[in-house]
Amino acid sequence: MEQIPITTEGYEALKKDLERLKTIERPENIKAIETARAHGDLSENAEYHAAKERQSFIEGRIGEIGYKLGNAKVIDPASVGKDVVRFATRVLVVNLDSEEEVEYMIVGADEADIRNGKISVSSPLGSALIGKVPGDEAVLQAPGGKRVYEIIDIL
Repeated sequence: MEQIPITTEGYEALKKDLERLKTIERPENIKAIETARAHGDLSENAEYHAAKERQSFIEGRIGEIGYKLGNAKVIDPASVGKDVVRFATRVLVVNLDSEEEVEYMIVGADEADIRNGKISVSSPLGSALIGKVPGDEAVLQAPGGKRVYEIIDIL
């Protein structure tokens, strides 16, 4: 069985999203289907088809989140060592080309949010940083060419 690494914060966010889908989105969609069905001929009823499509999306997302929560390996960032870059660590790096320092947190794909400094462990940069220690260089091939980052500190 596949284990899906996720931080405590990410796990709670998924639980909240699942709850919203089940208690708000699903009931609203059921009402939309009933309203559209009341308009008569379903074969030419765009409202009905849109609501059924939305229902399919909601049910699929509920199943996907349920699978992820059921197979989650929750990792508390506070319990992760600061000796090496690994999942759930915060790392300060410098781009050796631009000399720009940036802080990132290595998280799962569902939690990634570059604007908030969270990068996926499976992203090119995330996977290049894993296993490194301060002073190491992480080299990655980006669409714009090769990029080299130096690990300054693990926070």
